[in-house]
This record gives sequence, C-alpha cells and structure tokens, in this order.
Amino acid sequence: MKINSAEFVLGAVNLRQLPKDGLSEVAFLGRSNVGKSSIINKLCNRKSLARPSSEPGKTREMNYYLINKEFYFVDLPGYGYARLPEQIRSSWGKLIEQYLKSREQLSLVLQLVDARHEPTELDMMMIGWLDYYEIPFLVALTKADKLPVSKMPRFVETAKETFTRFANCTGVLPFSSITGLGRNDVVKVIGEHLSKE
Repeated sequence: MKINSAEFVLGAVNLRQLPKDGLSEVAFLGRSNVGKSSIINKLCNRKSLARPSSEPGKTREMNYYLINKEFYFVDLPGYGYARLPEQIRSSWGKLIEQYLKSREQLSLVLQLVDARHEPTELDMMMIGWLDYYEIPFLVALTKADKLPVSKMPRFVETAKETFTRFANCTGVLPFSSITGLGRNDVVKVIGEHLSKE
C-alpha cells in the first residue's frame, strides 16, 4: 500500500459526531506526548497534517484524517496526563472505551509505547481493553531513534515478549518519526490488514 493523499476531516468530542460513511478506521492510541501526531505525519509524509497540542493532555478530540479517500486514521486523545482534573481524565477514558467497544468501522489500532521506557500501567490497561474487545492491534515503539543502536534488539525483544502474549497483538515494531525507521513496515501492516476486510 502507498499513502498518496491525506486530509483532516473533523475533530469529534462524542460518538454522535463520527463519520457515517462506513469507511474502515485505523486508530492511534497512546499516552499524552508519546508521538501520535508525529507518527501520523510520518506515515503520510506530511509535516503538519496532524499538529501536536501545545501542552500534553490538551487534545480532547478524536481527530479524523481521510487517507487515500478510502479509510481513516483516527487520532484518539492521549491518556495519562497527571495534571488534568480527575473528571476530565475519567470522561476521556469513557469516551475511548465507548469508541473501542462500539465502533464497527474500527479495523486496527496502533498502540503507541515510548521505546525508551517500560510500558506504563495505563498502557497495559489499554492493551487489556483491546484484547478484551478482540480488536487487532499493532504496537509501535515510538522515539526509537533515541535508543542506542546496540541496545535496540534487546529492547524490541523484551517488548515482543510483553505484548505478543495478547491474542490480538499483530506485531511489535520500532518506529522513529525522525529517521523514518519502521515507517514502511507499519504502512505494510496497515495495508495488509485492510486488504483482508
């Protein structure tokens, strides 16, 4: 698959606002500041298609991008930013869970995890949700360029041991929005997955 076109369509704050055209959706899930906007931009070869918020945790919408006029990338609000009021954090959690369990168009989730750190408790909770609702997901280890090259294989192997025990994990790939590491592999997985539908 090649990504030839990408355009921002809408930012939704509730499920009623989501597109009703039935196109497949590939959602991006991860904690605040893990690099969701950066990975979307890199996959689409665009510098500012998806714009990171000025401060972590500020994005509160589900942002929809139409890809090749055939399917959507969905940038879900980041989770886990501690300085937000509990009520807001809770409402985001409910919105994301409702989306995951009820959105029939959802085809694949890219679960983003910072390659430099152990997965957080919230990362593992989100992956547990994906597995429980039987949603296929690919783990992308973001910011992989910040890892020493000599340590990369061990980090990736450890991550595979952690995530591939979940039945719905389709793979674990290192990714860098700076160097492009993993870009072609991620696009290939997305294309293969959508072609099966």
